[in-house]
Amino acid sequence: MTTIGLIGSGHIGSQLARLAVAHGYSVVLSNSRGPETLSDLVAELGPQARAATPAEAAAAGDLVVVTVPLAAEATLPVAELAGKIVIDTDNYYPQRDGNIPELDDESTTVAERLQAVLPTSKVVKAFNHIGAAALTTEGQAAGTPGRRALVVAGDDAEARDRVAALIDQFGFDAVDIGPLAEGWRIQRDTPGYVTRFDADGLREALAAAKRYRDM
Repeated sequence: MTTIGLIGSGHIGSQLARLAVAHGYSVVLSNSRGPETLSDLVAELGPQARAATPAEAAAAGDLVVVTVPLAAEATLPVAELAGKIVIDTDNYYPQRDGNIPELDDESTTVAERLQAVLPTSKVVKAFNHIGAAALTTEGQAAGTPGRRALVVAGDDAEARDRVAALIDQFGFDAVDIGPLAEGWRIQRDTPGYVTRFDADGLREALAAAKRYRDM
């Protein structure tokens, strides 16, 4: 059974865990407060779930989701994540994260910054532009007209394909936008952010995105 490790088990992390268990995956959950704080969620998810430390979740996961405030990225278990596909759901909110100069001037993106923290991992941007509740309520079978679409970006094509397959399995069409550097097109305040689009509509929204510095 494929295992998904989760570093961060808040709104997005817990919903992705629910989706994963519903689709036959096992999950290893973690957060910054300790495994004992996840007992209720583990009980809800059942025998396919367990709680652990972030390092243990990273080591156990065939795929690992990082869904934490940006300041917490400095504490990620780099060695345990080496060589693994790491799904980055994070967004930059200065009011929460403080001002980060390289994100303010857009000389990099959130996911590229994470890739620099995890140089031997295969970072893939996904699940960052959908509300948590919609993850478990808006999924539909493949081929359904108007099926919601979600972006996937990453510098490793095979890793992108693997996460795109997961997105499809979870009930959404995947729109591949190429390398991590293109992730700015779906960051906060862009046309595609949070808004529901099918694949064609999302591609149009991505094409219409503007850099913050150009707004």
